[in-house]
Amino acid sequence: MAGRTIRGQVALVGIGETTYYKRGKSPDSEFKLCIDAIRNACADAGIDARDIDGFSSYSDDRNDAMRLSSALNLRELNYSVMQWGGGGGGVMAAIANGAAGILAGYCDTVVVHRALAQGQFGRFGQAQDTPVIPGEYGHVMPYGVMSAAQLFGFRIQRFMHEHGIGQEALRAIAMASYHHAQNNPRAVMHGKPLTEQMYDDSRYITEPLHLYDCCQENDGAAAVVLMSAERAAEITDRPVYLLGAAMGSAPQQGAEAGGISYHNAPDYPTANFKTLAPKAFAMAGIKPTDIDVVQSYENFTGGVMMAMIEHGLCSPEEANEFFVPENLIVGGKLPLNTSGGNLAECYMHGLELVVEGVRQLRGDSTSQVADPRHCLCIGGPLVGPVSTLILGSADTGPTTDGGVGA
Repeated sequence: MAGRTIRGQVALVGIGETTYYKRGKSPDSEFKLCIDAIRNACADAGIDARDIDGFSSYSDDRNDAMRLSSALNLRELNYSVMQWGGGGGGVMAAIANGAAGILAGYCDTVVVHRALAQGQFGRFGQAQDTPVIPGEYGHVMPYGVMSAAQLFGFRIQRFMHEHGIGQEALRAIAMASYHHAQNNPRAVMHGKPLTEQMYDDSRYITEPLHLYDCCQENDGAAAVVLMSAERAAEITDRPVYLLGAAMGSAPQQGAEAGGISYHNAPDYPTANFKTLAPKAFAMAGIKPTDIDVVQSYENFTGGVMMAMIEHGLCSPEEANEFFVPENLIVGGKLPLNTSGGNLAECYMHGLELVVEGVRQLRGDSTSQVADPRHCLCIGGPLVGPVSTLILGSADTGPTTDGGVGA
């Protein structure tokens, strides 16, 4: 694999979102939400939406590339790719797949998009009535295990038990997300602060997960525009560069009953990043200690904790001391989910985390870290496949001698 790298060759040049709503409350269809987010991202990049010639998405996104192409009146469509897997495991892979299309010469301008209108298509967090239990769920649903919180709660509980990690570590992650959301008027939980007492008094959804450990369910859309570093230099003086990426799974993580539940996987208590995180850091040419800010998908707080440990940001033995609110907010050791994340800004299957990562590296966040250079974006802990990205600020991109910045 020597010499095969995306490092510094593709830039994120535009970000766009719609208003975020509580599930079922959007006045617009999912398709319109998607179109609006894409147009907003193009406006942010300063390009004509007709210049798009590629789409990349994930999680069975329903917004078909041909329909998007027609609605946006594209001059031509050269690339369309969808990452396998449900939930947010593929969110960072969708960015990497878009970059791959550009580097391979298939297309010039890719939009990565995700839209949800749960009032139109149904809730993600609710078991569906079905006369036949499909696939892997046949192994667990007859026993009452029907939700993602239940499926992943087992693994989180096992990890916490094996390493002696207390409930306070999960609470700290929720507290940090809600803290940052109070600075973000886009956040659904803006104006609704969380206290330790509120967290402790909230009901269990499934142990060890309280209500505030679980992501929201929302309507809305987000989009990101990608292009080559050379083209980006022509249109913006503050590009954000893609430095490293990895996607996939450790061995046998889909062992029956696997896929979603993984209960026969040989490595049971894992967020599924042990083999991937080192590859992303190696491609980016940096170490975990070089990360300035983290945007991690929170399906559940326990998955965030496990994923950050598997990315080398702390060890399991350090978890109780590391995962405290003061370390995870802006001004602390490693600020986390500075827009509010899936818990408190919006659950847009994690693409809003990439949008926030771009804002941080541009210096535009509502909870801004001082002079960040490297942002780690983690997609979908506990599912499979999963994916991860490392983004870099403008000074980490191409240099005049054809290399890339440190």
